[in-house]
Amino acid sequence: MQFVAIPTDVVRHYQARGADANGQVPERVVSDGGGNPCRHCLRMIPAGAGMLVLAHRPFPAPQPYAELGPIFLCADPCDAGGGAGQLEMLASPEYIVRGYGMDDRIVYGTGGVVATGMIPARAETLFADPRVAYLHVRSARNNCYQCRIDR
Repeated sequence: MQFVAIPTDVVRHYQARGADANGQVPERVVSDGGGNPCRHCLRMIPAGAGMLVLAHRPFPAPQPYAELGPIFLCADPCDAGGGAGQLEMLASPEYIVRGYGMDDRIVYGTGGVVATGMIPARAETLFADPRVAYLHVRSARNNCYQCRIDR
């Protein structure tokens, strides 16, 4: 199981003031340090650092199941995070973990709210289903995209 960040080329596009999923230039603000996870380095954006707020669609193309929503990114270039370990950015007590098929559509019955420490075990269970190609980790409170999990 690997936690996967938004691809670097996509992030660099946003950091260069490229249009987001709504066709808007990302907003540049200053992080207050109050839980602003960067979806690229997969760390919290520290207080006082520049931060982008934008709409992102974490799917290859628009389609009915391709949700888009607000995310945060470091305003300045950062290295992609991820891997097999627990992520600093997953600081809330629980998250939604949901499975998607090779067609980038929700695999019904896979979504649920999971305690943060149980995400790896839930991922293993979901990956046992051959219909599941990858997972999304999303905010349990606002459904915001956090990261992807690959096998």
